[in-house]
Amino acid sequence: MDGHGYKHVLGIIEGATENATAATALLEELVERGVKPGRARLFVIDGSKALRKAIDAAFGAANPVQRCRAHKVRNVMGYLPDYLKDQVKAVMKGAFQLGAQEGMARLEKQARWLETEYPSAAASLREGLDELFTVNRLGLSPSLRRCLTTTNLIESPHSAVRTRTIRVSRWGDGKMVLRWAAASLLDAEKSFRRIMGYRDLWQLKAHLDALDTGKTLDTAEKVA
Repeated sequence: MDGHGYKHVLGIIEGATENATAATALLEELVERGVKPGRARLFVIDGSKALRKAIDAAFGAANPVQRCRAHKVRNVMGYLPDYLKDQVKAVMKGAFQLGAQEGMARLEKQARWLETEYPSAAASLREGLDELFTVNRLGLSPSLRRCLTTTNLIESPHSAVRTRTIRVSRWGDGKMVLRWAAASLLDAEKSFRRIMGYRDLWQLKAHLDALDTGKTLDTAEKVA
């Protein structure tokens, strides 16, 4: 996503979701093509551990990373019985609206409540907890915060690829798959709209600029 709020597809690669080699290769290729690691960026990702490690390897550990809240909610729900799902989901969504420290404390309290009967749900809730609140710490506007806390930015292009390739029944080889995927993404890119909250992207830029210079913006500075 650029500074004006437009989305751009920068690269694709074939490989399993948790394939660290593929994830690192994809990001390293972006570096080689000009997306240099010397500039602080916000990365919004799902729960892939391979991708998380690849970000640090290719761009350094100083970049802020936001974990997708939609993925986290679904993962936690997968460990719970139906009668508890709505209750825990409401707690999670409510916590996401709070400040980072208070929100994390609420979810930790929920995890303690779950850990005796549903230890896997508690462990899932705690995993990556700090990065669920990265955007909260940046002091961004509500509309921009809503946009940057899920991977919906890339899910819609993924859907576009499925729509454009659903009738393909015979794939010649792996290169054909990549060609179809690339062509579908480039075609979908023509209809991309600006992200929600794009007018407030200056707030994100101010924070990233501060990271580049080794400074820290307090909340008042971020939203002034």
